[in-house]
Amino acid sequence: MSVIGIMGAMTEEISALVEAMEPGGRSVRAGLRDYHVGRLWGHEVAVVFSRWGKVAAATTATHLIAEFGAGSILFTGVAGAANPGLRVGDIVVAGEVYQHDMDARPIFPRHEIPLLGVTAIETDSVLRERLLAAARSFVAEHLANDVRPDAVLRFNLARPAVVVGGVASGDKFFASSDDIVKLHARLPVECVEMEGAAVAQVCYEHGVPFAMARTISDTADETAHIDFMAFIKDVASVYARGILRMMLA
Repeated sequence: MSVIGIMGAMTEEISALVEAMEPGGRSVRAGLRDYHVGRLWGHEVAVVFSRWGKVAAATTATHLIAEFGAGSILFTGVAGAANPGLRVGDIVVAGEVYQHDMDARPIFPRHEIPLLGVTAIETDSVLRERLLAAARSFVAEHLANDVRPDAVLRFNLARPAVVVGGVASGDKFFASSDDIVKLHARLPVECVEMEGAAVAQVCYEHGVPFAMARTISDTADETAHIDFMAFIKDVASVYARGILRMMLA
């Protein structure tokens, strides 16, 4: 049975998934990372905190494939909204991913990945549809029971949207509305984060299916820091566990 690699962008998300794993699993320490190997909702998995940034995430993904035999990789985490129509608590299932800080001009066009000849990497269609269905089911059927009522009220999670679209990754934390407007003007993306496109490139080069869901935690502007850790603990980690449970169980 092929191992599913599951990467999370926050330790709180990983902890929620590790707690749900069946007894008898093991943890492997390698490269400053703890890989939790065992069974989760009937599947053989290796669960790991990606660490932050493109290099760290690419290293983690490579290790999942080379050392743990991951036949597919799922990524869950938070993101800042690039689309002004998105709100905190909405979910973006990645359709394609871009490296917003890739710029090898004039040798290559801006955003094109050198030697691959592509600007965007598309996620695996089968995994993407399964992840999308799981996210929609979680929001419709389980969010009200899984997320504490005070958190639902605090973050206004009454009707989260679930969308499919572009995701931009890069080694930059967006905290300026001007920066996010400029980004959205040059890339057709819904949200921004720091890891997904790097993992997608590793999977692309190794022929490993990849899919990703990102929960909007902020609007990537001057208010991006407000209540961030509370959101991770009370909402994002619950989303991650609930959506992956719906997808895998």
